[in-house]
Amino acid sequence: MNTLALSGTVWLASDIHLGAHGPRTARAFFRFLEAARQQADALILCGDLFDAWIGDDYALRQPPAWLLAALQALGGTAAVVPLYLMHGNRDFLMGPALAHRLGARLLAAPVRLQTDAGLLLLAHGDEYCVDDSAYQRLRRIVRQPWLQRLFLGLPLAWRRAIARRARLHSQRAQRAKTLQIMDVNEQAVVEALQAAGCTTLVHGHTHRPAVHTFQIHGTPAQRYVLPDWEHDQPGSPRGGWISIDRRGLARHDSREFDPA
Repeated sequence: MNTLALSGTVWLASDIHLGAHGPRTARAFFRFLEAARQQADALILCGDLFDAWIGDDYALRQPPAWLLAALQALGGTAAVVPLYLMHGNRDFLMGPALAHRLGARLLAAPVRLQTDAGLLLLAHGDEYCVDDSAYQRLRRIVRQPWLQRLFLGLPLAWRRAIARRARLHSQRAQRAKTLQIMDVNEQAVVEALQAAGCTTLVHGHTHRPAVHTFQIHGTPAQRYVLPDWEHDQPGSPRGGWISIDRRGLARHDSREFDPA
């Protein structure tokens, strides 16, 4: 298991889902990055930074305007504060070429993060949704290195088509599942914390932001769930991040960065 030590103020965010469909969300996120450059000593993005990722060559050749803007904003941030990227269920194909382009570092989850507030476990979160057996089976398949190499060897147009079809299939499958099945499994969380020697877990993925308190053999434990970002759909925008410093963990709302 990876261990990372960061001092000072650390910011954590997840599930931004950047893509051509979300210009307002992107603008809010870029304002967040500007704030991170001024106020944070390190920034960790805990997966699903992009709504889909079909290969680093997509970004390095001739990226579309929305992606070029995102790369410039992320690279500008990494030039000021250390930037760490974690794979999510939608962008697990982010690779070293992208990290090099941005000046960022890829983190293999889960990560034991040593901070001024103590030790905590950091993950995207989908690995703990073990009640969704169909998803976990698919997750194991698509994470196979040989299959990823095969996919990345396909023409970009084919990869785009496959990604669109996979997303539609996922959306249909989610409509047939309960929220409980798609949420993390409490026992899986406890086992992960015990294996890491931690009592605090921070993750995203579920889009159900909250702070859950529980006990592990009589020892208090906490699970912080990062929100997803959505500033383009009608209604109240949503999103946020967690800051960590010597005072502890604090939750923040992204609406202060809404471009409206």
